[in-house]
Amino acid sequence: MKNIFLGLIGIAILFSCDSKKKPSADEISGVLDSVKIEEPAISEDVIADIIQQIPSPLEISTLLKEAETKYDKSHLNDPENISNYNSNFKKALALGIYGTDLGYTNIYGQNQDALFYLNSIKSLADDLSIGQFFDIGTIKRLATNSKNLDSLLLITTKNFNSINKYLQDQKRSNLSILLLSGGWLEALYIVSKVSEKNPGNEQLKETIGEQKIIMDNVALLLSFYVESDPNIRDLANRFSKLQEEFNKIEIKTVYREPTYEVVDGMLVVKDNSTSEIIMTDENIESIRTMVYEIRNNIIN
Repeated sequence: MKNIFLGLIGIAILFSCDSKKKPSADEISGVLDSVKIEEPAISEDVIADIIQQIPSPLEISTLLKEAETKYDKSHLNDPENISNYNSNFKKALALGIYGTDLGYTNIYGQNQDALFYLNSIKSLADDLSIGQFFDIGTIKRLATNSKNLDSLLLITTKNFNSINKYLQDQKRSNLSILLLSGGWLEALYIVSKVSEKNPGNEQLKETIGEQKIIMDNVALLLSFYVESDPNIRDLANRFSKLQEEFNKIEIKTVYREPTYEVVDGMLVVKDNSTSEIIMTDENIESIRTMVYEIRNNIIN
């Protein structure tokens, strides 16, 4: 909190030098971005472990394709909205969102749309000084061929892990949390939109309900930064309200004895336990409504 307080004093001094000129929103954002965020006293291993429990947005996009739902570009954030994002906070969230949109276009083989998202992703990554982790040539080649999905997923995961470590080393791990939060929220937004158009698809509703566990992890990550980052504090408050809606859903795990199988010459343990999601259509509708509200607030 001390660093934030000193930074705000610096802003006051900076703009009091010319009392006739009021600071613009962009100027304020620029100065705020230069303020060092005090890192939470949380082990990097703890943060990394929580992050690993959150599935890639590509997995949800794959589920939508397998459910035989049609590609709908209107569900995605327009790449031209990039001009709306004038702070590192907004850029990090947008980068996560566009990453999910890229995965969605790739799953459906929408190569031209994928290229538009790649350009926006590269621009945001450069602005955040993490462009070196994006080999656009390789990603472009993989993203424009759906047969390379496994490779794209692998390189995306590898890149995020590298970015996360780099940002932690640079004392900017708050940005990696925003990348992840934006990506997950966008995936939830897309599946919510598709589910709304396909009310009879129970699998899509269950997918939304299953996000309760992920919601808890995302909320926990954000909570580490609420004392040091005012922007994250506001986002965390919005997510807390969404978490309250998820808490109305109950997930029961039915334990079954694991079995052993030989896969590629190796003995592996197969988990036979299953989960039962207890929810109502009203629960899902409430979650959808709140997801739409939070996401629209972020992208506009």
